[in-house]
Amino acid sequence: MFKKQRQCAMNDKLIFEAFLTPHRSLGRLGFIIFAVIISAMAIGHMIVFFVAGAWPVAFFFGFDLLLIFGAFWLNYRSGRAREEISLSRIELKIKKISASGRQREHLFNPLWSRFDVSRHDEIGITDMKISAREAKTCVGSFLNPDDRESFANAFSSALATVKRK
Repeated sequence: MFKKQRQCAMNDKLIFEAFLTPHRSLGRLGFIIFAVIISAMAIGHMIVFFVAGAWPVAFFFGFDLLLIFGAFWLNYRSGRAREEISLSRIELKIKKISASGRQREHLFNPLWSRFDVSRHDEIGITDMKISAREAKTCVGSFLNPDDRESFANAFSSALATVKRK
C-alpha cells in the first residue's frame, strides 16, 4: 500500500519520500475471528468422525487446518516486505527490505534517472522501473493498481521537479 508521501519545499533537502508496503485485506482481529471459527468447525468435525469410527478422516481435518494456518503464515510473512524511496536534489535512494529482513539499497543520481511505467489498457500500470545508465530496479511490484497509479503520478512529478531546478 502507498502509505506515506511527503513533498517538501525546495529549500528542504528531501523533495519526496514514500514508504511502500503490500496491502493485506484481513487484519489481526479479523484473522483471530477467522481462526477461532475455522478451528471450532474443524475440531467439531474431527470429534464427530473420530466418534463414528472414521478416525483417518479426523486426521485429514487436522491436516487441512495446518495447511490453512500455514498459508496464512506465509501470506502475513510476505506482507512484511517494503520499499522506502527518498528523493533529494542530489540523490535518489531506494531501499528494498524483503520479508526475511534482508535489505538492499539502490542509489541513483536524480538528474540521470528515468522513471519508466508500463501500462495495460484494462489493468492499468503493470510495471514501474527506475533506471540510470546501466543500473535499474523495479519499484512497487506488490502494490494494487490504484496505489501504483497514485505513486507513479506523485513520483514522476517529484522527479520532474528535481530535473527542472
